[in-house]
Amino acid sequence: MNLQIVFDVLLMLNCLVLAWMSIFSASLFRCIVFFVCLGLLVTIAWGQMGAFDVAIAEAAIGAGITGALLLAAWNRIKPADEEVYTAPSNAQINNRESQKHV
Repeated sequence: MNLQIVFDVLLMLNCLVLAWMSIFSASLFRCIVFFVCLGLLVTIAWGQMGAFDVAIAEAAIGAGITGALLLAAWNRIKPADEEVYTAPSNAQINNRESQKHV
């Protein structure tokens, strides 16, 4: 098999996986990061097809401006599901149980 075909197939599969991950990821921040990465891979795909003007526009608009706007919007809303949950340690659990028995 030709190396060019292998590269194109891998590029296509990576684009499909990143598109799926940018839609179905659990975290909103991860969705944005995957979307920006997808825009960069699509830029490479446009370059492979010889449409260099479209590739430059995709890099500037698709990955650059749109990604920056999405990150700015995410920063303003800071959804509650993005907060990290920390489980209580064993010392805190044991302390609570001993207070119940007193």
